[in-house]
Amino acid sequence: MGKLVINSYDEFAAQLGKVLGTSEWLQVDQERINAFADATLDHQWIHVDVERAKEESPYKSTIAHGYLTLSLLPYFWNQIIEVNNLKMMVNYGMDQMRFGKPVLVGSRVRLVTTLESIENLRGICKAGIRFDIEIEGEKKPALSGLATFLYYFK
Repeated sequence: MGKLVINSYDEFAAQLGKVLGTSEWLQVDQERINAFADATLDHQWIHVDVERAKEESPYKSTIAHGYLTLSLLPYFWNQIIEVNNLKMMVNYGMDQMRFGKPVLVGSRVRLVTTLESIENLRGICKAGIRFDIEIEGEKKPALSGLATFLYYFK
């Protein structure tokens, strides 16, 4: 399935209640985890100390930072949807966010999204996108929540 292309508020509103799309799988390797630790200055051992994690972690391996999982949203979102005819788009907020399951090093994750709400606020499109970042082979998502975006159509 290709990207969903949206050219107007009405086209977006027609997707209400529907699955907008599913991204490709992305493997979360130790190199990505270490780079995120360096970028955020969060070097907690459960993320970066492979040998200690094998011995002391209940998962017997390192795990991705929860915020690393969250930070993949824009990458995945870009695979799912293309919104045209915009002056700009603003990340407005996150609600009901839950880290349901840790992402073990080497796991593959992907994004699944549904348009939960949409409003026209004096010409600004306010879209509530339900999201789940799934872990391949797991029933419970790594992360779920509701992202709100403001789309300023031309």
